[in-house]
Amino acid sequence: MGFGDVLENVGSMGKFQIVHVLLLSFPALILTMHNLLQNFLAVVPDHHCRIPWETVNGSRHANVTDRARMEDLLRVFIPLDQNQRPEKCLMYSSPQWHLLDLNGTHGSTAEYHTQKCTDGWTYDESKFKASTVTEWDLVCDQKSLRWITQSIYMSGLLVGAIVLGRLSDKFGRRTLLLWSHFQMAVSGTCAAFSSSYPLLCFWRFLCGVSTSGLILNAFSLRVEWVPTRFRTSVEMISNYIYTTGQMLLAGVAYGIQHWRWIQFSLSVPFFVFFLYSWWFSESARWLILNDKADVALKQLRRVAKMNGKQDEGKKLTVEILKSSMEDEQLTAKNKHSVLDLFRTPVIRKIACCTMLAWFATGFAYYGLAIDLQGFGVDIYLIQFIFGAVDIPAKSICFISMSLIGRRFTQSTSLILAGCIIVANIFIPKELKTLRTSFAAIGKGCLAAAFSCCYLYSGELYPTVVRAIKTSGKGKDPERRDTSLQELHRSLMKQTV
Repeated sequence: MGFGDVLENVGSMGKFQIVHVLLLSFPALILTMHNLLQNFLAVVPDHHCRIPWETVNGSRHANVTDRARMEDLLRVFIPLDQNQRPEKCLMYSSPQWHLLDLNGTHGSTAEYHTQKCTDGWTYDESKFKASTVTEWDLVCDQKSLRWITQSIYMSGLLVGAIVLGRLSDKFGRRTLLLWSHFQMAVSGTCAAFSSSYPLLCFWRFLCGVSTSGLILNAFSLRVEWVPTRFRTSVEMISNYIYTTGQMLLAGVAYGIQHWRWIQFSLSVPFFVFFLYSWWFSESARWLILNDKADVALKQLRRVAKMNGKQDEGKKLTVEILKSSMEDEQLTAKNKHSVLDLFRTPVIRKIACCTMLAWFATGFAYYGLAIDLQGFGVDIYLIQFIFGAVDIPAKSICFISMSLIGRRFTQSTSLILAGCIIVANIFIPKELKTLRTSFAAIGKGCLAAAFSCCYLYSGELYPTVVRAIKTSGKGKDPERRDTSLQELHRSLMKQTV
């Protein structure tokens, strides 16, 4: 009897699994907002050099009405760009009062001497009250700093995937999930009250680390407690929750419009997630593979009781659990390094293809989903559209995965996304609606690819592969080759 049969006997997709999956999926509503939060933390409002009149009146930020009253003064102090709008980073070296005479003859404003802003900037607060850009003047010569926060956050995702992924194999999925919830709650809250830009970057880095811990361990707990035949449906629900988070982000940002309170409101819920995460059961698969079959037995009996299968739970023994994981236990006893994934042709092919698929999907997805202001469309509207387009895309993806297969779905979604994104390069920037439509369709294809990546990779890399820890130094070469073949056979058994 395999471990899948054990899960079927204790209730299959029963009450425990339903509650378990829903509680694990709720944080995804907020996690997706953290991933895309840069769009609203670092939004760049219309701005121009602060003129002396504003300095005298103590006004650093001006609304639309104030700017209308200052129209004449702007003509005197601020040159116009090619679109006849006030320059964002330049001002006249001296006031050009003669420009107030609209009936006079004046030369081109380009003939007058200009200089960089000397007293800071004035920002339009009509659409967004405050962002990291307006708080620390990340414009003009400092505009490149605007993206440092997101780059550091993504670096945190990378570090978290490497560090917390390995720690979860050592200490368990539940333990690292608890820690990640707590770290996200604390670091996210601290980020909302950062007193300096470097400090904000530090806290956002820790948010990125904890995000990886949450995604990886929540996925593992879902997959390892749900029978194989229900995995596609479970991941479909989880992905729709993630998509809903993208649409809700537009509403949260529109309703709050201040970067500190947006950050705070999206971090506090993780204190609640941390508290209810103590209810979760550790992965029985992980417990058995780590010689804790007695603990796994208690967890499975708890699950059976909650699912109304208490009698089936009583029939389970430690010996039955060990025999159900016999193949994976044999492979897990042989320690492997990451390099072992590249030693045999079949495993090397799977590893390389999976890494390339993840890189291509993530690179293109976040390239489209971040910096929504670049499309020239209302940022709240395009955020909602980019979230909504994922619903039909993921629906088609899950139907295709169920009826046709993972490999076809993965390759087709990536090819379509690539073709649409490349085609969008040749569409003139003036056609904003068409460019946005193409980008939305391309993002939908990438969302489908992401959904497939999560499920497909989890099936290609079973528990024994995810539990790779240290290299087996000093082992006999023949035994090493045999263990790799066992790993290969185990991997093939898990492939759907």
